Amino acid sequence: MPSFPTRNRGASATGRDAGSGPGSGRGGPGRGRSTRVPVALPESDEATGNWLRSIRFSGFSIMVLSLIVLFIVVLAPGLRIYLEQRQQLADLRAAVAAQEEEIDTLRDERARYNDPAYLKAEIRDRLFYVMPGETSYLVMDDLGQAVPEESAPISEDIQETRVDWVQTLFGSAMIAGLSDLPPDQLTTTETVPE
Repeated sequence: MPSFPTRNRGASATGRDAGSGPGSGRGGPGRGRSTRVPVALPESDEATGNWLRSIRFSGFSIMVLSLIVLFIVVLAPGLRIYLEQRQQLADLRAAVAAQEEEIDTLRDERARYNDPAYLKAEIRDRLFYVMPGETSYLVMDDLGQAVPEESAPISEDIQETRVDWVQTLFGSAMIAGLSDLPPDQLTTTETVPE
């Protein structure tokens, strides 16, 4: 451990104690002289890094630090599991609340279907049933959109088909089913007159 110089008040610039001379009445014969010693500070950057070496640990502080580390090592996994379980519990509670709302909605709907007036209204709306003696009118296209009488032609070249495809399809099926000719001779190039 480095020793620090003591400082005497009233010491002379030469380094001798003012009261230690032969004629002074201060101090006794057993008192020694003290001198000033100049202390030089280190000029390198190592002095700033030496503060860590100057920290001293007692046995109690080492024991407290080891207990803190042991506490963290032992309780950290348990704390993580506890937090995960709390999150799962919150998620499950939210799911239960959503299901309870759905159950309440279904109970209200079931109670509505137990009401005969509601059942009659649903049957009339969905199945278009009427009571005996009533007349039901079904209005088609009740939106009131006018359909244009003439639509613009799709193409200037083709305005109408020249072949009746329904008659051609029917004729093809009849010829294939009733003819005794082999399949290669069944092709026809017949056209419908205009």
